[in-house]
Amino acid sequence: MMEDNIFSHDYFMRQAIKEAQTAFAKDEVPVGAVIVFNNKIIARAHNLVETLNDPTAHAEMQAITSATNAIGGKYLNDCILYVTVEPCPMCAAACFWAQIGTLVYGASDEKRGFTTISEKLLHPQTQIIKGILENETSTLMTEFFKRKRK
Repeated sequence: MMEDNIFSHDYFMRQAIKEAQTAFAKDEVPVGAVIVFNNKIIARAHNLVETLNDPTAHAEMQAITSATNAIGGKYLNDCILYVTVEPCPMCAAACFWAQIGTLVYGASDEKRGFTTISEKLLHPQTQIIKGILENETSTLMTEFFKRKRK
């Protein structure tokens, strides 16, 4: 399987973008996430807020639940979360409780991202990498909201 052989941040972010595109097609805010453990994707998710009529059904929340089930434990300190857009405070706090090892995101969210409050919403040992495929991830969001405003 290709996932086992390619270890770049770009590769895994492209997988998260595929999830975001699935959300876009469902008329959900196009946020996608994947969680990687030992260079293998163990969880894939996208926003399901509208589908489930659940304000907590963000891509990151769905991915964390799936990943903890996959590894059989509540801590993801050896995992990397790739998400197309900067997590909101709720999702950052969930990352804190799951002790995500590394958070990698594409586009920043100046209005609702966790950094508008504090990076301390994440676990102190969580590494943050931002701006991976930022143009692609921000374009997806821009196109979605442009379509909504018509």
